[in-house]
Amino acid sequence: MFLGEIFGPDLLIVVIVVAVLIFGGSAIPKLAKNLGSAKNEFEKGLKEGKDSSATKASDTTETKTPEADK
Repeated sequence: MFLGEIFGPDLLIVVIVVAVLIFGGSAIPKLAKNLGSAKNEFEKGLKEGKDSSATKASDTTETKTPEADK
């Protein structure tokens, strides 16, 4: 309940106004685009990490049959 009171709509408005004052109106879309692309790259890296760990786990769980003596 305490966090709900802190992060209300009035705080969001103040943060937006301060961001516009600090960065300027034209820089805000660029920052948003960079944040979006960074998020996409992060998710892509997580997916690749999951895929490689799943592949590595399946490689180690496979049992190899010994060759029969000739």
